[in-house]
Amino acid sequence: MPKSAYTAPATPANDTAPPLKSTSPAVVRAVHVMDAVAAATEPLTLADLTRLTGAPKSSLHGMCDTLVQLQLLKRLPNGSMALGPHVMAWANAFLSQTQMTGEFRALWDQTDAFQDATVTLSMLDGTEVVYLACQNGDQPLGVTFRIGMRLPAPYTATGKAMLSTLPPAEVRALFAQRMPPSLTRASVADVEALAAELEQVRAVGFSTDHGQMRDGMTCFGAPVFDAAGPRAAGAIAVSYLTNEIDAPTGERIGRQVRALADQLSAKLGARLGAPR
Repeated sequence: MPKSAYTAPATPANDTAPPLKSTSPAVVRAVHVMDAVAAATEPLTLADLTRLTGAPKSSLHGMCDTLVQLQLLKRLPNGSMALGPHVMAWANAFLSQTQMTGEFRALWDQTDAFQDATVTLSMLDGTEVVYLACQNGDQPLGVTFRIGMRLPAPYTATGKAMLSTLPPAEVRALFAQRMPPSLTRASVADVEALAAELEQVRAVGFSTDHGQMRDGMTCFGAPVFDAAGPRAAGAIAVSYLTNEIDAPTGERIGRQVRALADQLSAKLGARLGAPR
């Protein structure tokens, strides 16, 4: 993730969740270590992990040795640590079990839409979006989307699209304590402004991010549904350079994204046209 982008915390993203009660604190601590390494833009030293997790350096030393042996972490020549190759096996297993990801890839192979653009598929996890599939285009957007990348939902097109399918009161509760740190000067400032944006998304059927995630980039998103009900199972977004988008072009792209999301929703068993 670019250094200017959001860095996920080492603890779970949903701050409104109650503290985790566990009979295996070592497992919880190991997960916090893995989360910290995954969220970092550079490999972390033992001192970094101590600061980020709050765990004693003495206990982290032995834990990291074990995680390295299990290939969940890898230790670099300078002693710092990065994610190990075994994590990818878990990631691939998760993605292979996610029907939405498979159907998105199949749909992408069949469509001519947005072949030169950057297209992403993500799901909502608390107050963040997690990217499940990415097709990076050739345009110099200044950001490269990656599978597993996390960003604050209020500032992304997919996040706005998915939040628009939640009851307004639930959205307000998610961000009642605070909004995530802004990514740009254009990032929506507070929950009241976010609520107004989501009302517009519900009205037109697609979301727009005008430089809220990255300066000079405009993204259009639409929610993807499955048979489970009115909450979005995920969302698709398409990203462009802002200077290429005027109002008519934005309206056309928004409708196209909505149509592509509807195609994916149909493949997932959603009842298109049913009340949501």
